[in-house]
Amino acid sequence: MEPGEVREMQNGATDSDRPVPIDLDDHSLYLNRELELLKFQERVLEEASDPANPLLERAKFLAIVGSNMAEFYMVRVAGLKQMVEAHVTDISPDGRTAQEQLDEVRVIAPQLLRDSRVAYLDVATELEAEGIHLLQYQDLDAPQRIVADDYFEHSAFPVLTPLAFDPGRPFPHISNLSLNLAILLRNPEGEEHFARIKMPKVLPRLIEVGPPGGGRGELGLRSSRKERYFVWLEQIVKANLSALFPGMEVLEAHPFRVTRDAEVEIQELEADDLLLTIEQGVRRRRFGDVVRVTLTPETSERIRSILLKNLDVDPDDLVVLSPPLGGSDLMMLADIIDRPDLRYPPFVPVTPERLQDGGGDDNDLFTAIRERDILLHRPFESFDPVVRLVQCAAYDPKVLAIKMTLYRVGRNSAIVEALLEAAREGKEVTVLVELKARFDEESNIDWARALEQEGVHVVYGLVGLKTHSKVALVVRREGRDIRRYVHIGTGNYNTSTATQYTDLDLLTVNEEIAEDASQLFNFLTGYAAGSEYQQFLVSPRGARDGIEQLIRREMDHAAAGRPARMTLKTNSLTDRRTIRLLYEASRAGVRIDLIVRGVCCLRPGVAEVSETITVRSIVGRFLEHTRIYYFENAGEPECLIGSADLMTRNLDRRVEVLVPVLDPEIVHRLRTEVLDTYLADNVKTREMQPDGSYQRVTQGPGDEPINAQELLIRRAGGKS
Repeated sequence: MEPGEVREMQNGATDSDRPVPIDLDDHSLYLNRELELLKFQERVLEEASDPANPLLERAKFLAIVGSNMAEFYMVRVAGLKQMVEAHVTDISPDGRTAQEQLDEVRVIAPQLLRDSRVAYLDVATELEAEGIHLLQYQDLDAPQRIVADDYFEHSAFPVLTPLAFDPGRPFPHISNLSLNLAILLRNPEGEEHFARIKMPKVLPRLIEVGPPGGGRGELGLRSSRKERYFVWLEQIVKANLSALFPGMEVLEAHPFRVTRDAEVEIQELEADDLLLTIEQGVRRRRFGDVVRVTLTPETSERIRSILLKNLDVDPDDLVVLSPPLGGSDLMMLADIIDRPDLRYPPFVPVTPERLQDGGGDDNDLFTAIRERDILLHRPFESFDPVVRLVQCAAYDPKVLAIKMTLYRVGRNSAIVEALLEAAREGKEVTVLVELKARFDEESNIDWARALEQEGVHVVYGLVGLKTHSKVALVVRREGRDIRRYVHIGTGNYNTSTATQYTDLDLLTVNEEIAEDASQLFNFLTGYAAGSEYQQFLVSPRGARDGIEQLIRREMDHAAAGRPARMTLKTNSLTDRRTIRLLYEASRAGVRIDLIVRGVCCLRPGVAEVSETITVRSIVGRFLEHTRIYYFENAGEPECLIGSADLMTRNLDRRVEVLVPVLDPEIVHRLRTEVLDTYLADNVKTREMQPDGSYQRVTQGPGDEPINAQELLIRRAGGKS
């Protein structure tokens, strides 16, 4: 019997006499969010192990896995532990208690991390064959040790701080994600003591020590380039502990790493100054409860016991991994090695011809947007026109005002610099800075203060709601008229991630969209809570209802025998209500193709429940970040783009914006050039099976390999 089936056996009826009722709320029809998130990390790890990927890119994937898993513990595991400690009895959509989820995570997550160590050894071996050597201190020859020890003496020693633990000195605080050495010492009287040394963030993790013999280095066999030799910082420090503890005998020293709860609770209603509250919350993050301690197999039981007791850690949260700990630091290696032959082929994002800045006339950009709506698909197409729109607006004497939402903008933001210039030029500039953008709070605080100092109207979001929408509004006087230029995106106003994530940018002067944008900003900055939108679907009030109406419309088309199909591309699908409705749509005969990069809690291909649904996940060179919701609508297609994923938080607890694409040619482009290309991918796609597992899509006999992202690069003409 398939999951969810409830067969009625009454009044003498047999199975063949009655239709089979389906309980669409059956727990077995829903996959667990935490476990699905770990499956996504497994797919990323597969890319690190895939020999088809360039070697340094594989090292990057390993770093991404390390970073993602740290966040998983800081947020997801921490959340489960909080639920257990608070005796929360709610169960997840798949029927698990918080304790049951935590128990499973404690088995699966450490194994995934151990698998990443295996992948690291493979990558390190191949790097060595390419002349990039990641050495152990004990493997250094005499000249290399001289270099390493000299680095310790002149660069490391002055900034290291040994912290003792004894009756007169409390156990030192271990900051979140810091790499440390746990050291057991013996004094001349024979007494044993514990000490800790933190590896400073100001020092690089990998230290170059030069070639064996102290020479200039031989040329790599394959690369005809100088070979590089590195050793890990903590090994250099460990080898020189006698300089830090003179007169003491070092009995043992082992690296360890602590991960803390990073969920910042903000009591907004009680906070007089939200900016100050966030700033304090960021500081508290370093002092959150410990949710994981990572150490190496060689660590003695004595040191393990000291760490567990003084960090107040459950033994189940101890993760033993082969060194090096902190896999995210491999990103440094990928950054400092100049080996184009070990990277993806370079490409230059293209700027559509009608947006190219031929003569430097700012009016050209405004004219192009007035002539017709513009859609940019980055990183295949350049993000520069969006940046240039804000820059042009800053200096254009016809521009009266600029309004923007800022979620993640990064440290060096051309967008924010342009807003600062606009304020200096006397424009009315209003910016909503989302201080609750997790892990970007400090950067956003810095920009918020800089904007305020220039007289910008800075708003810090809404009580109880995170503002995640990506909307900009430029108000311009043109003759006797006022015209509003609008940008709506799926990604952040961040020039760095614009080259690493796939996203969409829509530029338009459509009056209804412009009016909606004005209403949105009035809602965000004032008291326009009852705003009605003509085109926008805005969470938390309208996005859920709008999407559900569109799904039900496809169901009506299917019932009437009209073409009915949906293709939904999103980062995550976890909202139970949406999943249930998609099951209903499948049972009504609607064909549904889901392209979900990360977490998908829907089970496709289940008999009589989701037989018309497919789920694909694409993990490749770029992080898939576009949200595209396409509805066939009986031959009159409708397509929405925007910031919202199909998650409960996006639909009910955030300010999100989805906007319909009104130009039929752009809708056709999204269908044929974007979605169909991703659906045809047979290189980087994994397809979910009815049991929730993923299998790589493979080419059949005679099939041409299709890597969607690489194909989109070629189509854009971006190869350099």
